[in-house]
Amino acid sequence: MKKFGLLLIGGISALVLLSNLGPLVGLVVSMVILYFVFKQFLKTDSLGLKIGLGILGFILLMATASNVPAIIGVAAAYILYVVYKKWNEEKTAVVKEDNDPFQNFEKQWSQLKN
Repeated sequence: MKKFGLLLIGGISALVLLSNLGPLVGLVVSMVILYFVFKQFLKTDSLGLKIGLGILGFILLMATASNVPAIIGVAAAYILYVVYKKWNEEKTAVVKEDNDPFQNFEKQWSQLKN
């Protein structure tokens, strides 16, 4: 039943990710260009170039803000990653024996050292 739930959650998040793929690409591209415009804005000394880059930066900031719903796609990608990790998680059963000879050896060794 757990695998079915993981499959269901993974399928839904994959569909959400695919539906938000376009806005995700737009968000990434506008953020990268905005980053380079901001770096150039900080480097320049010319007032005219600063005004031009400020206007361009504002336009890119608005383009980035219009793609904010793509954050749902980022959340879906994270959920898909978590489901993938849970799906491939190996279960290791730890069997603890009361008559483990190594435990007795460790106890006796610590008693001898003291």
